[in-house]
Amino acid sequence: MVARVEVQGFLYQSTAVKDIAERFGEEFMFRNEKGSLAIAKPVLQAFYEHLGDAVYWDHGTQAWRLGPKIGHSSG
Repeated sequence: MVARVEVQGFLYQSTAVKDIAERFGEEFMFRNEKGSLAIAKPVLQAFYEHLGDAVYWDHGTQAWRLGPKIGHSSG
């Protein structure tokens, strides 16, 4: 996740979920209230700990993006 964001400047949640499930298995996932696979909280915590304020969640595009979140909604 970190490498993709650093290289591309963004990472769609759907891409991250698919990559994690394929590479590491569903034990790093959970089913959210809508029944979709979502990323386990410890994985997200490690992601945010590594990138800190350099990344933000863009709710509108369902993606993490590099840079300040000025003018973007977060969720």
